[in-house]
Amino acid sequence: MDLLSSLDRLCFRYPSPLVDAVLEHEPGRRVAAVKNVSVNEDFFQGHFPGEPLMPGVLMIETMSQVATILLMEGGVGRAWLRGVDNAKFRARVVPGDRLMVEVTAGPRRGPIARLKAIATIDGSVAAEAELVMGVEDAGPRAEGGKEAGKADVHATAIVHPGARIGAGTVVGPYVTIGEHVTIGRNNRIGASTVIDGLTSIGDDNHIFPMTSIGLVPQDLKFGGELTRVVIGDRNQIREFVTIHRGTRGGGGVTSIGNHNLLMAYAHIAHDCHVGDDTIFGNAATLAGHVLVEDFANVGAYSGVHQFCRVGKYAFIGGYSVVTKDALPYVKSVGNRARIYGINSIGLIRRGFPQEAITKLRRAYRHLAHSNTSRALAQIEKDPALQTAEIRYLVEFIRSSKRGVGLRRPSRRVEEVVED
Repeated sequence: MDLLSSLDRLCFRYPSPLVDAVLEHEPGRRVAAVKNVSVNEDFFQGHFPGEPLMPGVLMIETMSQVATILLMEGGVGRAWLRGVDNAKFRARVVPGDRLMVEVTAGPRRGPIARLKAIATIDGSVAAEAELVMGVEDAGPRAEGGKEAGKADVHATAIVHPGARIGAGTVVGPYVTIGEHVTIGRNNRIGASTVIDGLTSIGDDNHIFPMTSIGLVPQDLKFGGELTRVVIGDRNQIREFVTIHRGTRGGGGVTSIGNHNLLMAYAHIAHDCHVGDDTIFGNAATLAGHVLVEDFANVGAYSGVHQFCRVGKYAFIGGYSVVTKDALPYVKSVGNRARIYGINSIGLIRRGFPQEAITKLRRAYRHLAHSNTSRALAQIEKDPALQTAEIRYLVEFIRSSKRGVGLRRPSRRVEEVVED
């Protein structure tokens, strides 16, 4: 990425910039940068004489500059720090330290963006904070298909005059955008993508080449009715992904939330609803009317049957066939999918404490050893298992309409539950 161009959008100039290099970059999601703390820094002369120490306010400033790099990758407008929440300074930063700063995007509403920032030295946390950033676009959204000086639409793209494209959005070559499409700010639309129908796309999404969004569903009952696709913010939609609009009989809407990764060739069929922070492997497929809840992971080449649910933090292994609701917090693998214990690695990566994982494993052990009704009764009677996660697990099972996939693999249950 163009570091100098991004830093140029800071509201100040040299010697204030405090970022030396960008090491990792996930567009719209995360950026990791480095500040090499030198004894020659101006602020060390007075803070403190004989014992140089980087001021906490400048550590916050370094975080905000890295956040600016993440927010301004679309190339328009400016960003500035508006507030800091839950700041904690855990270690001294002195000359010779290499300060690693990682900023992760959070929710954004209009001109206000929230981000999580962590600064580390040799793997140890030196400071952390939640940043509130103000974002200023280059100008107001226009109503036409092209925004002169605002959206960057390639000359070969075919954009209907009735389409609305937000400031900072880049539309690549040979893209086709239909009349009823609304696209927000700072999106990137890859070459030869087709976006049609009554489709709404939020801000800061990266849609890669050859994607198809909003075309008519593959449902023989579809009669041409006006139905929609709604896509949120900060999603990555890779090459050849297909997302079909809804049907009247299924509610009329196919929706995708925020901060999702849809890898190449994934398919989201009509009337499906995908939450936030999910991952779909290559060629993962949802049949119609599927609900995938937050933080779920659907493996490559897996298929989910119509009207199924995939619970929060569920893991669907590659090449699996899911014909019943997939339990939250659990690994489901195979054709037909069987359960292989708690998704412990995924839960650890998402910040679950070990105590919560242990309790989920105990609840799963009840489900593995008893029939469903008896297992639920045992779980509800155990006072140690009355947590929000387990209450959600119990309610997920009780509310299932297709039934829950509780089939176990052929190996001994004891080996599975101790996985």
